[in-house]
Parts: sequence; structure tokens; C-alpha cells
Amino acid sequence: MSTDKTPSAPFTELVNLASRLLGAGIVGTNEDTFADAENLLVAKPAEFRPHTFGHKGQIMDGWESRRRRGVSADQPHPTDDDHDWVLVRLGAAGVIRGVVVDTAHFTGNYPESAAVQGASIPGHPSPAEVAAADWTDLVPRTALKGDTAHAFPVTDGTRFTHVRLAIWPDGGVARLRVHGEVLPDPRELDGLTFDLAAQEFGGVAEAASDRYFSSPHNLNAPGRATVMGEGWETRRRRDKANDWVQIALAGGGEVLAAEVDTSHFVANAPGWADLVGYDASAGGDPAADAEGWFDLLPRTRLQPDTRHRFRLDAGRPVTHVRINVYPDGGLARLRLTGRLTEAGRAALALRWFDALPAAEAAAAT
Repeated sequence: MSTDKTPSAPFTELVNLASRLLGAGIVGTNEDTFADAENLLVAKPAEFRPHTFGHKGQIMDGWESRRRRGVSADQPHPTDDDHDWVLVRLGAAGVIRGVVVDTAHFTGNYPESAAVQGASIPGHPSPAEVAAADWTDLVPRTALKGDTAHAFPVTDGTRFTHVRLAIWPDGGVARLRVHGEVLPDPRELDGLTFDLAAQEFGGVAEAASDRYFSSPHNLNAPGRATVMGEGWETRRRRDKANDWVQIALAGGGEVLAAEVDTSHFVANAPGWADLVGYDASAGGDPAADAEGWFDLLPRTRLQPDTRHRFRLDAGRPVTHVRINVYPDGGLARLRLTGRLTEAGRAALALRWFDALPAAEAAAAT
């Protein structure tokens, strides 16, 4: 049985920085005897199969630590300072806007409370270096309920690379989601040609005409879609309009090539598509300035279940790209290969620098 109890908090529309697809991983934990901490990052909702036992007891789809005990029969329960923890490397560093701590299917064995902290650790730190980092409170110690997805907004605007989930005194958590805005280190992108639309570099599918069957965020997700449900699909149109998705790029840049992928969409791919761009670097609003959009790719016929590649004319910078599909249908992925302009790189560098912890910012100057 699988039940998705994801809360409807606004921040859950943002990228999950703790996604395995982006490269997130468990750095370490003090205890996961009953169920592996790696389960916290599994993409699909937690499942529960009653009376499914392994050699350690009921198999749980989540992270579960052993029951804590006190130091003696006179003190059988642990003190308030005793707790279990997991260290998570985010798949993409960024500004965290909210955290979901989901205790799905943990009813008599969930923690009493939990807290979440964040840290910014440059490079590729070892588990010991992560554990010894300076940690910032993002979610204070808060009471939990069983079988509940707890949504906690985060107001700290710092760029973080790791999070620490702590639970008191012990128990199980099914999933951990860390939603926010990807903020890459601009020094790693200098001189490179890369996918300006990709989530891993900060691209965001910020608006769409329709998301009836699946999310437009799938369009710029990492990797290839393995089934139709991992793409973006609209309902069937019964009017004369068309569907579209608008993507804010990682930074202002020149788009040199596009890949429009209809893989797995066999009988419901769009018939045609075009690409238009917008440059908001001077302060324009792409949502309100209809006249500011310009053509990148003219309306072009598409084939079902096909990766279409197009070379584009370079020169005019863009900060946003909209793909229009005619009349409706589904796409697996959209890739926009290009390079940052000097102005785009400078704007990204400023956002990155302003979000660094003070000590890290001082070292970067």
C-alpha cells in the first residue's frame, strides 16, 4: 500500500534539494538498526506491508533506530540530551525554504520530537568533517505526530550544503524532504557550456498552463524519463488555445541548442512546439510584458517518442524560456544548452555571495 500524504505548503512546489536524482546522500547516522537511514531519501512515498517481517522485526520503509534505554534500572529511560541523528548531503546546494519530516506508517514507534539544522561546507568533506561543522538551527525541536507529513517553513536565507535531522529520543521517520532554491557556485560554471534550464544548476519551471496529469517540474528534472509519468502531460484541450511551460534559467545566458524530448509519449505527444525567450536582466516582468518575448525556435513539427535536437541562433541573451506545445500533450524533458553571459554570471555570483555564511564569504573575497 502506498499513500502520498505530502502537505500542500507552498514551499513543496520548490525543488527537493535532498533528492537522490540530484546527488543527495546519507553521510552518516549514529543508529539505524531497524531500518536504513538511506530510506529517508527515496523518491516515492513510503509503503507499508503488514506482517512483513525480517530478522529484526517488521520491515519499515523509512529510517528507524533502536529503542533507547537509560543507564540503570533506576533510570530506565534516556535523558533529554539523548537523541538519534542523520547527516544528509544535499544533492544541490541552495537556500532552504521548507522541510518535510514525514512519519508515514510509523504509529507506535515514531519520535517524540525532531529538529533540523543546516551547514555550509565547501568542497567534498568527509563524514567526520561534516559532523564537526558549524550547524544552524532551521527547524527548532518540535513535537511530532505519528503517520503524518510535518511541513516546516524555513526563513533563514543562507545557502546550505548539508542538513542534520535529529530525533528525540528514538524511533522512525519515513521520508525527509528539503525544498528550496538551487544556488550553484558560479566559479564551477565559468567558461562552461551546460543546460541552463536544469534543476541542478538552478533552472525552475516557474509557471505552466496545465499540470493535470503531471508536474511541469519534471521537464527539467535530472536524467532521462523512464516512463511517461516522469514527464509533463496536460489534459486534452477542447478549445483553440495551446499549452506551455515557462522556465527561469540558472542565469542570463545564450541558448545554443535545445532538446525537446517526447520519449514514452506515443499517442499523446504534441503535434508541434516552439520556443520563445525573454530577457529580464533589465528589470522586466515576463509575466506582464507580452511584447518582450522573442522567437528562439519557430513552430516545428514533433514526432512521438523521439528526442528532437535543434541548433539555435546565438546572440540574444535570455533569462526565461517558454516552450509552447500545440495543441496539448506531453513532453519527457526539455534541455537548453548554452552559456552564461557576463551579466548573467555577475548576477548569479552576487546572489551566491550574498547567501554565503559570513566566514565563507570572507574566504571567497
